[in-house]
Amino acid sequence: MTGPPGRVPATGLGADAVVRLDHVAHRYGGTIALDDVSLALPSGRMVGVIGPDGVGKSTLLAVVAGVRRIQAGRVEVLGGDMAERRHRARQGARIAYMPQGLGRNLYPTLSVFENIDFHGRLFGQGRAERRARITDLLTATGLDPFEARPAGKLSGGMKQKLSLCCALIHDPDLLILDEPTTGVDPLSRGQFWDLIGSIRARRPGMSVVVATAYMDEASRFEWLVAMDGGRVIAAGTPADLLARTGRPDMEAAFIALLPPEKQARHQPVVLRPRPIEHGAVPAIEAEHLTRRFGDFTAVDDVSFRIARGEIFGFLGSNGCGKSTTMKMLTGLLPATEGSAQLFGRPVSGDDMQTRRNVGYMSQAFSLYGELTVLQNLRLHAELYHLPPQDRPVRIAELLARYELEPVKDARPDSLPLGIKQRLQLAVAVLHRPSLLILDEPTSGVDPIARDAFWRTLIALSRDEGVTIFLSTHFMNEAERCDRISLMHAGKVLAVGTPTDLVRERGSASLEDCFIGYLAEAAGLAPRSPGMEAPTPAGPPSRIPPPRVPLTGALPSRRFDPRRLWAYARRESMELLRDPIRIAFAFAGPILLMIAFGYGISFDVERLRFAALDQDDSPESRQLVEAFTSSRYFSAQAPIRSAAELDERFRSGQVQVALEIPPRFGLDLQAARVPEVAVWLDGAMPFRAETSRGYVTRLASRYGQELVVERRGVAASGQTVSVETRFLYNQAFRSVNAMVPSVMMLLLILIPAIMSAIAVVREKETGSIANFRSTPVTKFEFLVGKQLPYVVIAMIAFGLLVVVARLVFDVPVKGSFTALTLGTLLYVVATTGFGQLISTFMKTQVAAVFATALLSVIPAVNFSGLIVPISSLTGSARVIGLSLPPAWYQPVTAGTFTKGLPFRELELNLAVLAGFALLFLVLSQLFLRKQEA
Repeated sequence: MTGPPGRVPATGLGADAVVRLDHVAHRYGGTIALDDVSLALPSGRMVGVIGPDGVGKSTLLAVVAGVRRIQAGRVEVLGGDMAERRHRARQGARIAYMPQGLGRNLYPTLSVFENIDFHGRLFGQGRAERRARITDLLTATGLDPFEARPAGKLSGGMKQKLSLCCALIHDPDLLILDEPTTGVDPLSRGQFWDLIGSIRARRPGMSVVVATAYMDEASRFEWLVAMDGGRVIAAGTPADLLARTGRPDMEAAFIALLPPEKQARHQPVVLRPRPIEHGAVPAIEAEHLTRRFGDFTAVDDVSFRIARGEIFGFLGSNGCGKSTTMKMLTGLLPATEGSAQLFGRPVSGDDMQTRRNVGYMSQAFSLYGELTVLQNLRLHAELYHLPPQDRPVRIAELLARYELEPVKDARPDSLPLGIKQRLQLAVAVLHRPSLLILDEPTSGVDPIARDAFWRTLIALSRDEGVTIFLSTHFMNEAERCDRISLMHAGKVLAVGTPTDLVRERGSASLEDCFIGYLAEAAGLAPRSPGMEAPTPAGPPSRIPPPRVPLTGALPSRRFDPRRLWAYARRESMELLRDPIRIAFAFAGPILLMIAFGYGISFDVERLRFAALDQDDSPESRQLVEAFTSSRYFSAQAPIRSAAELDERFRSGQVQVALEIPPRFGLDLQAARVPEVAVWLDGAMPFRAETSRGYVTRLASRYGQELVVERRGVAASGQTVSVETRFLYNQAFRSVNAMVPSVMMLLLILIPAIMSAIAVVREKETGSIANFRSTPVTKFEFLVGKQLPYVVIAMIAFGLLVVVARLVFDVPVKGSFTALTLGTLLYVVATTGFGQLISTFMKTQVAAVFATALLSVIPAVNFSGLIVPISSLTGSARVIGLSLPPAWYQPVTAGTFTKGLPFRELELNLAVLAGFALLFLVLSQLFLRKQEA
């Protein structure tokens, strides 16, 4: 079934369509993801959406699943409009969505069982039901021996099986899988598709929609949708598309379906014979390489040789040790045992000459998106120390060779994946390395771009003698290698040419050969002719039957405390298994309070004092002693000259100096009024002003004592004695005010940052898809993730109260109930503030900086910590009263220092409760249930 690009008629499907799209369009800025797509997908079928990365497959599936907002057009799924929130909420429990990427909907620190259990809780399943379903799913997928293993320690294939279990826990009627086998080895891919087949055999009414970039998987589907450039270029059964194009396989058929201008760029790949150099030193020579990480052996006694100019393919199951071997061969990782040589030189991490002979290209794009194509090349020319006079010529040569000249001023982020890969290859060969190491270089690239890439590799090998060492999961690419190595569980199973390995194994194809070796090494059932893939030995699948028929609708409660608790429980488990975050939550506040309590003080005591006594009379010595006997001054060595006085002030050795002139004592005895000079360090105005008060008071007391001594009576005019008493903090200790204020500061900084990171981390890892594709509401998601951090903050508060009492001797004198309730409301508000910030942020780094700046600066400047709120005016006062710290600081100061009762703080508590509610409401408004 075909039609105009972007519009494929749904003739014949009628009411059997599980998905209908009518003139759907979607953009990301200036990039068109979907271009006027009209399409119908049959119900009860296994539908494949095929095409390379960047053609709109993921956007199409996300729109269908309801996790991405519909910008234009109409999308009907399960008989309803996905633009309507009620329909998405009502039918959300009938749809399962598995996002793109290995284990993107999983939580690495949670075990296999805990991940599935969490997803079951999101759908309100009871304990017994969850346990029964998890047991069935684990048995069916062969994951039952690994029930307690953390998801982060699973291989790629096992992660995808676990992700599938999480998607199937609620018996969906529509299963949407976004590139579930990308980056997965052929054995695991075969097992995955066998699992899907067994599930569909027991759930014949279930519809499955799968996106894939592997053209060899297309024959597995009952219905195909081919996409290119955001448009649907063909739809129908695999047989229909092969018949229409007259091609023998789907990769060739897909090329034939592309627009003529793209087809014109395609040329067949011809693997020319490699010139043999007899007696030449091998490019790579590995002898008994072994690498252990603790008790785990990642690479076990690996040996092989790679000749100069050879294209050597490295194939293996996920987690088998390929990357570890590559790192040892390049000196990035030392070998535990064995040895490796590059071009006859032992591999060493500090051998820069060997490093210059190697070019490396990672699977993920690793260049600078902020720089243009030309700027990236210039930067790496400098990093590789190319001679300045050679750089322009070499860069121009690579721009022409890899057809990058038309896009040299464009940024990589705006380029198609195939051009990005050519740019990475240009950078890798910029310094003319003799060895090129490529880690799955063509993953996700369209067939035409992939063939062009391989023509470049063959030219480098045959014309320039560059040795190419690459890993791949594409069997047609492996067939283009001179030799390949098959690896599993850290061991090399076989090395040889593709033709020799197939012949020795007696297999029909290289893929059958590869799967046979892996299955044999893994102890799986031997492959029989005609089988799609080996299956694990074990009991048969016991997937439970669906709870409702396809046409039914599962009830979805608007609020379910079980879903809220699922997020709170899962967040708590992750938090308790992260020692860094736990230390930050508990040890951080204590250490900061001790540092602030001892390091920040407004007490001015033990000022460094010295005297320049030019009289040295009993009267002058008595004046000096009046200063040195005070606890406010610390006597230093006497000053001998005016020059020394200036020098000691400059060096900071003294902060207060007393200069007594000659004849001071004689002037006093003659009843004259002598003058003395007091020098103060004014670099710190607050300290200098306080010091001046001390000096004035000491001088006055010295004068009074002198009058009494000479006349025997007090000086006239001093009939009234004024003695100052403070209503609170009678000892006038800074720590009594600093400790409560620091508590206010710490309980906004750390809880807000932790709660902000908790939400943004879900965006970065992709697990936010669990929130967007399940019936969980915004309120359940936010409050569920917030609760553990409120509990953590309250425990930290208790520890701070203990530290205040035991370390600083600052007890709670007022209402402890008011302090506790105020703190609870405050931390609910501060964690809510962190979540509000996280709704705008996309990365954890940005969330930390934004939360720290927006919480600490107002808390320090406008909360009453330094300047009382009553003294603030204008915008400063408005800012202060608009944030929680200004209302919580009086609670801590009032209960610790003033001894205030509960009723005196009721207004502050009410305002803090208002902030907590306000931040929750704003977070719900700005948090998107659907992506834009």
